[in-house]
Amino acid sequence: MTMRIANVYLKELSGQTSDVQLLSLEGKQVWERGAAMQELEQQYLIPATKFVFVMPEYNASFPGVLKMMMDNSDVKKCWWYKKAALVGLSDGRAGNLRGIEHMTAILNYLRVNVLYNKMLLSKVKEEINNDGVLLRSETGRLISIQMEEFLKF
Repeated sequence: MTMRIANVYLKELSGQTSDVQLLSLEGKQVWERGAAMQELEQQYLIPATKFVFVMPEYNASFPGVLKMMMDNSDVKKCWWYKKAALVGLSDGRAGNLRGIEHMTAILNYLRVNVLYNKMLLSKVKEEINNDGVLLRSETGRLISIQMEEFLKF
């Protein structure tokens, strides 16, 4: 579900700017500061000035692989004084609100400015189908607004 939502955001942003990339941590070796992690930094993290984090709920927060990637990165080069937008998703009622709050605190500690407009997608299976098509036009409208604000942020 996370990749489906991430692709919706990629499509939305690609329609507004040409400078957008999608980074999935699936299969990435981020558990140590090795060559793979340094390559990820050079290709994605260091050059970026803004990040959109699409985070599924995991144990009332977000997946540990994301925190591990952040912990093993060069914090000053990758995160300091950059900007972020947050998207939480869950199959429950709160759209990963706890994970969004947790990530906001971590990002603030890393000197990342976080957009106030956070997207909380509850009951995500009712929001998007297997083909990655949003099922509710209102959700698409809110994503567009969030990304419009983020590009101005």
